[in-house]
Amino acid sequence: MDNIPMTVAGAKALELELLNLKDIERPRIVEEIATARAHGDLKENAEYHAAKEEQGFIEGRIKEVGAKLSHMQVIDVTKLNQDGRCVFGTTVTLMNLADDKEITYQIVGEDESDIELKKISCHSPIASALMGNEEGDEVIVKAPQGNILYEILEVKYI
Repeated sequence: MDNIPMTVAGAKALELELLNLKDIERPRIVEEIATARAHGDLKENAEYHAAKEEQGFIEGRIKEVGAKLSHMQVIDVTKLNQDGRCVFGTTVTLMNLADDKEITYQIVGEDESDIELKKISCHSPIASALMGNEEGDEVIVKAPQGNILYEILEVKYI
């Protein structure tokens, strides 16, 4: 497995999720299974089967998060050479040159991306077009609805 780039905040969130899964969710589901088992016949016990299924999901997520944590490469954007270029972790303000609307995104790893929080994957079309460019540059983003021309207004290393 290749290294997985992640911001400091993203790494911390994954670590907290793993702690929650191991220290809270796992014991909770073990208790639910024990309670359901005490109800008797397991063949027709829907609570037991639901709890066992949830246990499988929890254990799978623990393995997945653990693997990601063991292969992550934490990138602290505040410690990078702040030369105005768009790189992993930077927060970029763009202007759509077709309608003069501004939008700000942070370029993050796939596991951290959340469009509602304006965090885009470093593998997304927008981030791919931005990488290596700097403030004042114009970039073309190949989107499903057609090419979009943006101007990079600001690059922050926060």
